[in-house]
Amino acid sequence: MLFWHTGATIALARYAFRDDRMDLRMLVFGALLPDLIDTPIGILFYESLGSVRLVSHGLIVAAAVMVAVVLATRRGRPRKRWMPLAIGLFLHILLDALWLDPETLWWPFFGWGFSAAGPETVSAYLEALARNRLMWLGELVGLLYVAYLWRAAGLGDGEKRLAFLRTGRVDVPIDGDVTC
Repeated sequence: MLFWHTGATIALARYAFRDDRMDLRMLVFGALLPDLIDTPIGILFYESLGSVRLVSHGLIVAAAVMVAVVLATRRGRPRKRWMPLAIGLFLHILLDALWLDPETLWWPFFGWGFSAAGPETVSAYLEALARNRLMWLGELVGLLYVAYLWRAAGLGDGEKRLAFLRTGRVDVPIDGDVTC
């Protein structure tokens, strides 16, 4: 769920933190990281794991990253750069509604297994994604917010797009944001 996690995470973080200097690149990386790590591993080892939502979908990883950022950085620029990564991880957990999968959310506190999630093969995974209407609605919502932000920030202009790629910031006032 690329656009759901990207758009909804950016919208929620911009609304909640009201920080127009937050590095959106790190935020989105954190929001996508659990799926980038767990999905391929879960598909490859589905017979033994029984899930595509594994360790990086749990609170323990998001909390460990946040603690590591706090301990490894001092207040100011370094912490401001890395904290969006942890925020993105926490928002991924929220947007995946992982409270419905307590074995995964609280892993390893409820045991070493994970909540059963996802199909066994890549083709079955892709087929399940294609049939999931709720997933497509989420993707549409996320895509609409990303498109809004792209247009409002003028990222069609190569210079502004390059500035975003260098800084991770968009020049869009948060008070004018359309939030979900």
